[in-house]
Amino acid sequence: MKTDPISADIKGAIFDLDGTLFDSMDFWSHLDERFLKRHGVASVPDDYMLEIAHLGAEETAIYTQKRFGLDMSPKEMMREWHDEAVVYYSDSVQLKPGAEEYLAKLKNEGVKLAVATANSRDLYMPALERLGLTGYFDAYAEVAEVGRKKGFPDIYELAAERLGVKPAECAVFEDIYVALTGAKAGGFRVVGVYDESSERDMDLILGITDAFVESFENCF
Repeated sequence: MKTDPISADIKGAIFDLDGTLFDSMDFWSHLDERFLKRHGVASVPDDYMLEIAHLGAEETAIYTQKRFGLDMSPKEMMREWHDEAVVYYSDSVQLKPGAEEYLAKLKNEGVKLAVATANSRDLYMPALERLGLTGYFDAYAEVAEVGRKKGFPDIYELAAERLGVKPAECAVFEDIYVALTGAKAGGFRVVGVYDESSERDMDLILGITDAFVESFENCF
């Protein structure tokens, strides 16, 4: 059955990128594995990806350095991650099936679209340009701009403000439970998007969301 997860009175839609529109979580998981193994950590703990999924790059570096006691600064860690990620986002990252078609559907219906991401513009913008998606979005907001991570509503409020849409008239699409709780706290309609990396939190995600997307291919 094909069903749109947002109702007709929604005027704006805010999308996370990694794990929501971008099929990129596997890259980040393996990036961390490669990085940690290079620096003496034999295996990545099961909860590590969930702990960092909603953090910005600097917060992730600080958390990782403290958790594993690495003998390098957060800035050095971020530079090493960034260099590898630049190549991936510029050349390789792909959308989840049906994502572009769903964005086009919403755009054609007059829904204003925004990005809300913990990623940095120099990574995600080349990817959006390569994939031909920049024309869909009316606004962008980043965790680094608001000072609090996605467990709080700040980033979604900033995105909604830039769209000129009230939170109650706006849907937030996220794959991470903590991020969904932040959007919910801001009075947004929250739409969960399936990603394998968040499967262990599926009961929590289904319990908080107003709608759930197993695949964007089912949304039009």
